[in-house]
Amino acid sequence: MTNSEQAPLPRTAVADGITDPVASARAELKAALAAIEVKANVPRRVEQASQRGIAKVRAFAKKNPAGAVAAVIGVAAAVGGVVWVIARAASR
Repeated sequence: MTNSEQAPLPRTAVADGITDPVASARAELKAALAAIEVKANVPRRVEQASQRGIAKVRAFAKKNPAGAVAAVIGVAAAVGGVVWVIARAASR
């Protein structure tokens, strides 16, 4: 494979073949900062996780519509039960 055919290097990786120690240190620092940014960016990670969850739910609903309806009813009943318990405890 030639350089143009290779997949692009992720932001959190250091390219091979850097011989200059200063350039190597800069590349390592840049990669470390990018890795920290990826780990610390909680809103982005939550968004990505929610998108994966939505995709899984949609695939499940498409594959098994009756199961999806039953799951929605079960979740609604569970949430309603929790709200009822909280309201009852608060009213006493």
